[in-house]
Amino acid sequence: MKKIPFLLILFIGFINAQKLTPGEISVINKGDINTAMPIYQTTDADQHKTLLNLSSEISPVDPNTAVLVKRMKESLLSTDGGVGIAAPQVGINRKVIWVQRFDKEGNPIEYFINPVIVWRSELQNLGPEGDLSIPEFRDQFYRSKVIQLEYVDLKGQKYSEIVEGFTAVIFQHEIDHLFGILISDKKEKEKNDSYKKVDAFKKSDSTTR
Repeated sequence: MKKIPFLLILFIGFINAQKLTPGEISVINKGDINTAMPIYQTTDADQHKTLLNLSSEISPVDPNTAVLVKRMKESLLSTDGGVGIAAPQVGINRKVIWVQRFDKEGNPIEYFINPVIVWRSELQNLGPEGDLSIPEFRDQFYRSKVIQLEYVDLKGQKYSEIVEGFTAVIFQHEIDHLFGILISDKKEKEKNDSYKKVDAFKKSDSTTR
């Protein structure tokens, strides 16, 4: 009975995850598995475009996924104080992230494949954020204090957990990357948001309620 959920998850994963393209495989395997992949920057037009693209699911049991996961770890470790990284930041628009777990003893870094936030608390915290892909940018952002996360590992095993505090902020930041959302754009949108005053009691002849 215990094997059924595992096989079901694998089956669903194979259906939802598109195969890696030859171009993606080339980028992933360009270099030794123990070497860092270059981190994309918004200052480069082509790299910026990749950072703004939507990411799709990836097959957890594809051997190339394991290579991507390992090399992303090396990329994160090569930074000065980075606490998370998403696959788009190394040129691959797939749903893979690494996060430093400040909610666990020893603050380990862990990988997450096809992560999904299935619930967010309405209670939010305001705190500073920077980005490995955006040079010299840092600002204050509101993030949910608690989230519920679902993801799989390299064996296709599914997990669900509740995360809170600063670690929850990192997860939200990295998962934003999977949707092509950059904190610089979030801040610009906040500045540009404007609200027109509307007379709530004004009736329109063409509207029926």
